[in-house]
Amino acid sequence: MKQVNILSICVVVLFCGCGTQPTRNSTIGSGPPSSPPSHAIGGNWQFSATSSVSSELPPAALTGSINQSGTSLIGTLHLDGWGCFDPRTAIGLSGAVTNGALSLTSVSIDGQVMTFDGRITEKIGFPDTFTGTYTVTGGCASGDRGSATGFSVASMTGNWAGNLTSNGGESIHWDTTLTQEGASSDGSFGLGGIVHFDSCFATGTITPGTLPDASFILGTSVVLEIKTDAAVIDFVGKADPDGLIRGSYTANAGSCELSGTGYLSPWEY
Repeated sequence: MKQVNILSICVVVLFCGCGTQPTRNSTIGSGPPSSPPSHAIGGNWQFSATSSVSSELPPAALTGSINQSGTSLIGTLHLDGWGCFDPRTAIGLSGAVTNGALSLTSVSIDGQVMTFDGRITEKIGFPDTFTGTYTVTGGCASGDRGSATGFSVASMTGNWAGNLTSNGGESIHWDTTLTQEGASSDGSFGLGGIVHFDSCFATGTITPGTLPDASFILGTSVVLEIKTDAAVIDFVGKADPDGLIRGSYTANAGSCELSGTGYLSPWEY
């Protein structure tokens, strides 16, 4: 499998409703009043942390898995955007959630310990969300603190279809039934499936991988490696708030142009 550098993955901090219908096109901020979750919150999560100490620090993205057993939580996240943390390093966290109140504390990373405190809220038919604060003690980022927000990313398991558009304007229809595996030890979730193209590449296979080896989802970042008889196609994208997966692709061979943009939709299958 082809290795994918996490530094090249486009990670955006957007509330996302992608997954099984009808929550893929959910929009945070509307719907019924929120309340503490009545269900386990474990799964794929995307967080953002904004420093209140240094205005020069951009918001950081934290992406990965949270597993829940009773009220106990164990997480594995990657932090991208701050120089004191290597985005390739998996950060282990542990804590608890009780009546919607969440607390998570990381293991020491180069002497740095991060703590998150806040609340999880639930809206039926919408992703669970987190609002709270973070602090860092020890090491390079000691003394940093600020606000933190996050949201759960629904499973990719289901039917998807869309188009690839080459840089020359040629349109290629593709569809797949994706299956999302459970969380790996690095916080990513393997993706697998069979892909059908209406031209250029015929039929391909997506084999589940773990970061940095495709194919996987980490937060809202989706990385697919599709192996066909004609070519190997690499697709790197993100799950958008409107339920679409948008990104770009490259192929190492084939009868059509070998790069362009593409999307997958849960409604066009």
